[in-house]
Amino acid sequence: MWVCLNDAFLSIVDDGEVDGSLVVRARRKGDIESVFPGAKGKTLRGRDYQFRAHIKREVVAEAIAKNIMDIDYNNFKNSVADNDLHHAYHGFWDIHARLQPKRPYTM
Repeated sequence: MWVCLNDAFLSIVDDGEVDGSLVVRARRKGDIESVFPGAKGKTLRGRDYQFRAHIKREVVAEAIAKNIMDIDYNNFKNSVADNDLHHAYHGFWDIHARLQPKRPYTM
């Protein structure tokens, strides 16, 4: 699962290595810790996601639910303060806009 937050981008998967845990992965140092304070992350070079942490499934669910409950914006991209993350999300938006039968804002 990809999770796009206004202060972090995460990929969450089950690698089957640790029972009851999910692997939370990130491309940027600090993204995991910003969502999961106290997480013990690893840096793995040569991997698709360089930063990873095994986190209990319940903790992941609670953190994602809290982020949903804390939404206070009416435009996600505009809520992203970090310029690099904003730029990445704009590219993500543009690519996914192509999935619609008609491009956004066209008649």
